[in-house]
Amino acid sequence: MGDIFLSSLGLLASFYFLYFITEFYFIPSLDELAKKLKMSSDMAGATLMAAGSSAPELAVMLFAIFIKGDHEAIGIGTIVGSALFNLLVIVGVVMILGKSKMVWQPLLRDLIFYGISVALIFFFFADGYLTPVESLMFVTVYIIYIVVMYLWQKYFPYEDIEDHIRENEFPEEDSGNLKKSFDNLLQKFVPNVNNIFIAFLLSVVVISGLSWLLVHFAVNLSRTLNIPEVFIGLTVIAMGTSVPDLISSAITAKQGRSGMAINNAIGSNVFDILIGIGFPFLLLSVIETHSFEVVSGNLLISFVLLFGSVAVLTLTFLLNRWKTSKPIGYLLIFIYLCYLVFEILKV
Repeated sequence: MGDIFLSSLGLLASFYFLYFITEFYFIPSLDELAKKLKMSSDMAGATLMAAGSSAPELAVMLFAIFIKGDHEAIGIGTIVGSALFNLLVIVGVVMILGKSKMVWQPLLRDLIFYGISVALIFFFFADGYLTPVESLMFVTVYIIYIVVMYLWQKYFPYEDIEDHIRENEFPEEDSGNLKKSFDNLLQKFVPNVNNIFIAFLLSVVVISGLSWLLVHFAVNLSRTLNIPEVFIGLTVIAMGTSVPDLISSAITAKQGRSGMAINNAIGSNVFDILIGIGFPFLLLSVIETHSFEVVSGNLLISFVLLFGSVAVLTLTFLLNRWKTSKPIGYLLIFIYLCYLVFEILKV
């Protein structure tokens, strides 16, 4: 009982500090980088901001496959579970709260590449193995996605969507006592902590350490409760790393920027699947040049839901002329709740 309590407490603490570092240090440093590169809000939102919101999932995946003991199931489960949460819960909440019409051109583009991403993970995982070539294909498709994104507006003109870059350049007055205390501590060791590059590097180091702890506590909890590691990834870790995105998306939707919130959710999913799975296994293939066994049987229902949700969203947007729909929002959340019940009963 003591091990369960300590592992659960460790998970909660890791979730909180991952959110804290990502929100107040990592994403603001990416914001500044996007501004320096003069990226459009569309490009920044689907690349740097997607990378920022998906940093915990990517770090969890990296540590899951490199830690001894074959724990890749936690990493894969986290990626797939987070993708489901983003598409069903976050998009569902945005549809319920949002009232604005969305810009269809970038949304259609992201839905197409998200569909391609889901197809790749389904077919590559079908035999239970992932080859180095398949890992490279994941990353290659993401590079193609970036190129298409750059060219898309030339062939499908549209006004630049609402600014994705949040104006929270290391806020002081409204960031809370913890942020101020942490800043004061850092200033003693790193006087130039407000420098964008130092803040970025420190964020990467801390996120990596917290992700290692997250995997460690998740493995302990899985062993103590005698439940599959993939279940922990699909549910506990996936929801824990995605709840901050849910909160920010709900606020964005209330502000009348539903399109931005949905674009970010889908863009994050494209990054999650193509880079979150492709890059770590590609990196591992440099060390071990062979196919890697992956958990696929336990994820079949998840894959089917990913496919189905893409189809439902695309059809809904087309029928509603790219407007939000409250009934579809409630339906998406209901589907996710049913999925959670199914996964719990399956254990």
